[in-house]
Amino acid sequence: MAKSTKMIKWFEQPEDHNYPAAESYLSLIFDKNEVDRIIRKLRDEKIVTFKAKDIFRASRLSLLGISNSHVEKTHEKIEKGKSLSPLLLVRDTKKRQVIIADGYHRMCGVYHYDEDIDIPCKITSI
Repeated sequence: MAKSTKMIKWFEQPEDHNYPAAESYLSLIFDKNEVDRIIRKLRDEKIVTFKAKDIFRASRLSLLGISNSHVEKTHEKIEKGKSLSPLLLVRDTKKRQVIIADGYHRMCGVYHYDEDIDIPCKITSI
C-alpha cells in the first residue's frame, strides 16, 4: 500500500555533487569525451517528471529493497521532511533504455512509498 507522497519534497535542481557522481558512474560505460559531453548536456536540461514505475521499467534495473542502507537513508530524509535531489537520466536510444546516471537509490526509496509518484529529473539522449 502506498504511503502519503505529500511528505516527499524535492529540490528545484540537482545538487552540485550529483554531477560528479553521475560522471563517475558514466565513466564506467563511456569514454571521457562522451561523459564530458553528456554531463554538459545534463546541466543544460530542464527539469521534467516521470512516474517512478516508468523510470524503473525503462532502466531495466532491479529494485533495491528497503533494507539497503542508501535506500534507508532516503526513507530517513523523507520522514524528516528533507528535500531530495532530482534524478539525472540518460536515454540510450540505441539500447532503448534509460541509464540512471545519478539517483538510483533515491528512485528505489521513493518507489517504495508510491510507484506512481512523479519524480523530477533531468534527462538527455545519447
